[in-house]
Amino acid sequence: MMRIYDVTTAQATILRRMAWDDLAVPDSLLDRLEALFGERISPDEGVRRILASVRQHGDKALLDWTARLDRVTPPTLAVDRSAIEAAHEQVPPDVITAMRLAAQRVEQFHRRQPSLSWIHNDDEGTLGQLVRPIDRVGIYIPGSSAPLPSSLIMTAVPARVAGVPFLAVISPPQRDTGLPHATILVAADIVGVDAVYVGGGAQAIAALAYGTESIARVDKICGPGSIFTTLAKRQVFGVVGIDGLPGPTETVVIADESADPQLAAADLLAQAEHDILACAILLTPSHAMAEQVQAAVLAQLEDLGRSEVIAGSLSRGSGIVVTESLPQAFELANAYAPEHLCLLVEDPWSHLSQIRHAGGVFLGERSFEVLGDYVAGPSHVMPTGGTARFASPINVNDFVKIVSVIGLNARALQAIGPAAATLAQAEGLSAHAAAVRRRL
Repeated sequence: MMRIYDVTTAQATILRRMAWDDLAVPDSLLDRLEALFGERISPDEGVRRILASVRQHGDKALLDWTARLDRVTPPTLAVDRSAIEAAHEQVPPDVITAMRLAAQRVEQFHRRQPSLSWIHNDDEGTLGQLVRPIDRVGIYIPGSSAPLPSSLIMTAVPARVAGVPFLAVISPPQRDTGLPHATILVAADIVGVDAVYVGGGAQAIAALAYGTESIARVDKICGPGSIFTTLAKRQVFGVVGIDGLPGPTETVVIADESADPQLAAADLLAQAEHDILACAILLTPSHAMAEQVQAAVLAQLEDLGRSEVIAGSLSRGSGIVVTESLPQAFELANAYAPEHLCLLVEDPWSHLSQIRHAGGVFLGERSFEVLGDYVAGPSHVMPTGGTARFASPINVNDFVKIVSVIGLNARALQAIGPAAATLAQAEGLSAHAAAVRRRL
């Protein structure tokens, strides 16, 4: 079920990172595209055609693709207030209370993040920066198989803290109502979203990027989704900003002899139930721990509801790696750069300085990843696929931009103008150089 690997084998298999363009496209996906478009095309080409269709035909194309792909004809593309209020009656009160707690804690965390304008004056004039929120942000939240109101909270709240004046969410329709899932509608109300739209997949990304008769164009698109959603975000980048290209979720657990194998197994299983493509990896220098966790995973799996999804995840990109030492486990974790890194080790704080690449670090058995998924405070929208080497979790800075301020005087011109003219001339830009020399 969950294989135990040596380091060399793991590096060639479950710890090996692959670029988006190197991933093999399953025949089943190509078959679906062929049935949809009448010819065997790549996912990229399918997405390109959907984007072009929505860009050209607006609402009509969005409704057509929704009917073809989701097999639903929504009663409206823009959800009105009465539908959102009705959703409150469909969601259990304890779920609403939990979502309010999550929103409160996420807001408290992100209000501590500095994002400041500054102006500096000296005898050469003024330099500085203005921090300004992005005007319009759209959030895509999947909802066909499993609605994710937590992802809406984790994205919308930092945007609100940043001061974004217009915040929209778009989510696929449910077959019984033609509207987004009720928990998505309630979460949107809790965080104060300005507009809620109906749409899924690449066509939803197109609607946010280009705008339609019913859907306002935005300046940046955030949110997780399928391979089609991610490819669509990649193709519209430049027309709009994007938060990144999220892939399947992943967790690395580092455990030493002091760890509780039952808790380590529970954390791995919690990760594996997200998706068959999710990765749950244990790194441990203890072969005994590896075997205990392997047995605990098998025993606990019997009591879980999404056992088929979990089994697929555990047998595909997950596993247990026995390392030569604890330091080697940290080296492998840094090389993998996981979305979540959980330290089930003695005195986890003493190892924090060894972490270079991770979306989030979870310290100890009482600070586990599931709490981070919902109510800890930091956004759970974290970099995947090894992008934690250069990317960060969603935060306030994702929703602002910096405007540089330059207000120099004559003294500065005399001091730095000649250097500017020299560099311009060296680059063969004589008009640049002339613009400086006319002022000297």
